[in-house]
Amino acid sequence: MRLERQHATSTMSVFSDLATDGFELNGDSFKTGFESPGQQLSAKKGAGSHGLTRHLSHASVWALFIYAAGAGLTFVTQIVIARLVGVASFGTYTYVFAWITLLSYGSALGFHVAVLRFVPAYEATNQFPMALGFIHFGAKACMTVAILIASVGALIVAEWPNLLEPELAISALIGLATLPLITIYLTGAGLVRAFGGVISALLPERIVRDGFMLVLLALAAFFMPWRLDATAVMWMLLVSSAVAAFMTGVAIWRQWPAGLSGAPPTYAFQDWWPSLLPIMIMTFVDVLMNRTAVVLLGKVGFIKGAGIFAVGSNIALLLTLPRVAVSTSFAPAISRLFARKDLTGLQALFARATILSSAGGVALALPLLVFTEPVLHAFGGEFTSGALIARILIVGQLFAAAVGPQQQILTMTGHERAAAILMSVAAIINVPGCIVGIVWHGAVGAAIVTTATLVFLSVCQAVYIHVRLGIQPGLIWAIRHVREAVLAGQLDSKDLIRTDGVD
Repeated sequence: MRLERQHATSTMSVFSDLATDGFELNGDSFKTGFESPGQQLSAKKGAGSHGLTRHLSHASVWALFIYAAGAGLTFVTQIVIARLVGVASFGTYTYVFAWITLLSYGSALGFHVAVLRFVPAYEATNQFPMALGFIHFGAKACMTVAILIASVGALIVAEWPNLLEPELAISALIGLATLPLITIYLTGAGLVRAFGGVISALLPERIVRDGFMLVLLALAAFFMPWRLDATAVMWMLLVSSAVAAFMTGVAIWRQWPAGLSGAPPTYAFQDWWPSLLPIMIMTFVDVLMNRTAVVLLGKVGFIKGAGIFAVGSNIALLLTLPRVAVSTSFAPAISRLFARKDLTGLQALFARATILSSAGGVALALPLLVFTEPVLHAFGGEFTSGALIARILIVGQLFAAAVGPQQQILTMTGHERAAAILMSVAAIINVPGCIVGIVWHGAVGAAIVTTATLVFLSVCQAVYIHVRLGIQPGLIWAIRHVREAVLAGQLDSKDLIRTDGVD
């Protein structure tokens, strides 16, 4: 019993008292979120033993707030677009946007994720030349690829205009022009996050872009005498993306650490490429899995069905907000804990992240499942036929929320190749599965296959993480260790209710 009591005490101590990584949101905390790591150094040294838990919980709350506000803006923007252009043009817009999203993540080359692994590790060991070299290399490579993809895509559309409807062809050209701008704010946001600016990393894409686009839509609705179509909406996306890219550049300038300013860049391609390629595949495949059904429905000419599926998918993707918000703060912490070989701390941190992700997922899923039809009706009467699609996809996202940010665990602990392989296998299964599902039961069949694939991937990731890293699923570990602590008499009511690390 004494050993059990000691074990429970140590695990609960790790669960509540992880070493600091410094992200205070008390007092001057909101300002701290905009400061560079160099400016936060003195605060880090005196933060105490509860810093990392407080960092994860508080930063996740702020990140969730930004993601939720951005999701609200996006949701309202999608409703306005659907109402203004109609279901057919909305289908064209979502089809083009799905392709542009896929291509932009491909042109990002995984840099927006890899930078979260390499830059914090280099800064922690004062290897500023290596950090600067990685930043320079990633930025140049991403922009080169983005411009190349956009140019080749524009030539293809221009050479074979008869293959596409005029509205679709023009929308595609505008979307390709937007691609480099999306790449800028996508990769730039990753860099700002690596510097410690969680809030300023999220604002351009999540708030500025869609907020500015909503303003443009409102102005067009009031002052344009003709009906809007997908082409007009794509022009607004282009302008809004340019504003977001500019704001991202400002955020990078504000967050730039002093240690990088005078450091000559050093390059280590042989160290970077083995990690960049799997991360690039993984991030591209992640987006592909969410967009496969929309792309296939549009490809077979079912544009209206693509629009309806996209709306259902967007509703279900609201459940990713807690998981993504936690991951936003969680990723750099994983890298630091793993570099210190603190697997016990990493297990506890993963459990806390999973609890936050699961709680947020359930809180969002319940009202969405109950009020699916009224939510869809806001887009227009024709969209209510996608209620079953939305509910099926919500179930899959709820399961993914319950297993926590497993992809971040794999990526930040050097298992990005395994993560890429697992996701690639799932994506390969998902494509023919969606084709069969569409033939079998249209968009509903595609939703069933998409959800089944997501569950399959989540289970495979959990098994791999447990076998290779010895890390158990977060909820299972948390329940077991809380039970052991209660039995050992070492867990008081304060520990049971504490989720934010506040003493």
